[in-house]
Parts: sequence; C-alpha cells; structure tokens
Amino acid sequence: MNLRFPPALRFRDFRIFWLGLFVSVIGSQMQLIAINWHLYELLRGQTFTVQLLGRTVELGAEALGLGTLGLVRVIPIVLFALFGGMLADTRNRRSLLLFTEGFDVVIAAILAYLTLTGQTTVLHIYLITGGLAAMNALEGPSRQSLIPHLVPREHFGNAVSVQTLMFTTASIVGPALAGLIVGYANVGYVYAINAVSFVAVVVSLLLMRYRGQVAAASTGLGLNALFDGLRFVFRTPIISSTMLLDFIATFFSSARTMLPIVASDILGVGAVGYGWLATADSVGAVIAGSALATRGEQLRRQGPLLLICVVIFGAATAIFGLSNTFAVSFVMLMLVGAADAVSTVIRGTVRQLSTPDALRGRMTSVNMMFFMGGPQLGELEAGLVAAAFGVPFAIFTGGVATVLLTVLVAWKFPILRQYDTPTPVAAEAPA
Repeated sequence: MNLRFPPALRFRDFRIFWLGLFVSVIGSQMQLIAINWHLYELLRGQTFTVQLLGRTVELGAEALGLGTLGLVRVIPIVLFALFGGMLADTRNRRSLLLFTEGFDVVIAAILAYLTLTGQTTVLHIYLITGGLAAMNALEGPSRQSLIPHLVPREHFGNAVSVQTLMFTTASIVGPALAGLIVGYANVGYVYAINAVSFVAVVVSLLLMRYRGQVAAASTGLGLNALFDGLRFVFRTPIISSTMLLDFIATFFSSARTMLPIVASDILGVGAVGYGWLATADSVGAVIAGSALATRGEQLRRQGPLLLICVVIFGAATAIFGLSNTFAVSFVMLMLVGAADAVSTVIRGTVRQLSTPDALRGRMTSVNMMFFMGGPQLGELEAGLVAAAFGVPFAIFTGGVATVLLTVLVAWKFPILRQYDTPTPVAAEAPA
C-alpha cells in the first residue's frame, strides 16, 4: 500500500492545534479510564435493595454507580451544549476555547489534589466529572467549527480523518498509561497528568496565526438564534438521520463503562488488564483511521457504508457481551473501534460540509446532544440493566438493539441508503 503524509497536517495552524489536542486527549482518556476504576474501587462489594414488581431485588452498587456517571455527564450536556453552539457562532471561537481549556486545568487539578491527599469521595468524582462535562459542552462546538478555517476545503475530509486518528491513537496511549499508573501507583497521578495536558491546547491556541472571526455576529444569543440551528438540523434529512444513528449506536452499545466489571469479575485480568482492554476499540480505530488518513480522495457511497459500519458496531458489541475470554473480547472491541472510526469520518465530513459556517456551531451543539448524550444515557441504561440482570446480558441486548434499529433507520431514510458525497455549501479558505 502506498502511504502518503496526511495533506491536512501540511498546514501550520491545523498541525499545531492537532498536536495540542493530541496531548490533551491522551490526558482526558487517562482520566476517563482512571475515574471508572476509582469509582469501581470505592463502591466494590456494596449492594442495596429495592422493591421491584412486588419483590425485593438486591442490586450491585458498582454497576449502578458506574452507570450513574453517564447521568452525571449528560446533564451538563443538556444544559450547556446548545448555549455553547450559540457562543461558537456569535463569539470568537479561539478566545472561547482559551477560556474553557484554562478552566479545565483548574477542575482537573482539584481532583488530583483531593485524590493525592486521600480526601476523594464518590460525590467529589461525580461533581468534578460534571464540571468537566459542562466545559466540554461549551467548547465542543467552537473546537469543531474552527477546523474548516485551518485547512482548505478540498482537504477538510482528510482533516476529519486525521482528527479521528488522533483521538483513537490517544485512546490507546491514554488507557494503557492509566492502567499502569493505577495498577502500580496512585490514581491521583493520572488526574495530575490530565490537568497538565490541558495546558497543551492553551499553548497551541496561543501559537496559532489564525485569530478567529465571528461567524454570525448579528444573530445574538436569543431564542431565535437557537431555533434557527434546530430548524436547520431537523429540516436537513441527511444530517438528522446521521445524528439519529449516532444516538442509537452509542445509547444501546455503551459497553465501555462496564469494562471494570468485565475485566475484574468476568475475565479476571485486574487493573492492568483493564487498561489494555480499554485500548482495544482504539487499536481497531487506529488501523481503520490510518487507512483513511492517508487517502487523497473522498470515500464513495458514504450512506450505505455508514449503515454497514453501525451494524458491525452493534454485532461486535453483542458478541463481546457473550465472551468470557480476553482474546475474543479484545478482538470484538477492535471491530467496534474500526467500525466507529469509519462512521465518525463519514458523519463529520457530511455534517460540516453540508452546514453554512454561520450555523456550524449550533449544528455541532445539536449533534453533541446526540453523540455525547447517547453514550452517557447509555451508560445509565447499561448500569440499570446490568445491576438487575447482569453485565453480559446488558451488553449483548444493547448490541442486538443497535443492529435492529439501524435496519429501521435505513428503511425510514432512503436518502441515507442512497447518499454518496457531500456537496459544499459555502467557500472558505484557511488563514
């Protein structure tokens, strides 16, 4: 195979921003894995009883506690994502990112301090997780809407591929490092590393030549601006249908939050094995993402390919739920990651190039409600089902539901079955 240097990385501002995000995402992935294990350890062995259908049922606190993390993350998304989208369209996106990333440094540092001094409680983890989720909801639309200004239009698809590859690579490095640190040292060091990693994004934003511009200064922050974004999304079938697919897959196939229980109780591989298992989907994503990042041309027949990827995502999740061996579990999670990487590139390219710049922030904020709200609510759903019926049952049924509902979406949205390449709507050039 003839590999080529990704075209998007030839542009200075995008390259600097990409590197800063890479460091930050490694830290965030480390913290994500560490928080799940930390909470699992705090709740390990605890149970409580509830009355269900006239009988007393004993539920495991670990599964429900991990599932509640999803609720803690989704509430700030609901509260702040749409507002973040309006800010991205009516304020300087670079300046907004500088503020939110600086705030992230403070929040992560507080968690590191509490943990290293032995003061962390379950409530602390929930509150700080919610604070980081709120900042992510505010900054996400600005971060994604900034990319089209850093590369030429013809290389935007490649920029999405390179971004996806970066995130998936960080998702391998971060969990592996976190597993080693949690297994052999103090989880608080993971939180400290994450706090420092946010500084990398701040530095990259300061070094960029691009100073930003306001995409829709006259729009303001009122309800009309909000409804303009919502109307655009839900009146554009190719965008709304891909968001629906996103939500279905992430809601029903959120197996990742149950990994501490799978690693410890089903596979018996402990904290270090948990760290390696958490990298599996990212290994698959990097393999698929590397192939996409070096392509010079657009993917063809994007709609059918997207549907196939989501079906593979759900089927692999279902098999993972039935597995009781490390090798099979690792391979299935690799398939999950590979399918997700390809579908992520397709969805990102279609949405950004099908949206005018003045609406990109608001479109992205609505999308965040789907692609971030889905997995967080899915974690709660998985936690409730797992607490009542067991982790394998929760994961398997979620994967099956994903496959069946993807077939339903394909039937309801003919445009998705027939979709090929996106048609750009407005000309822009990088600074």
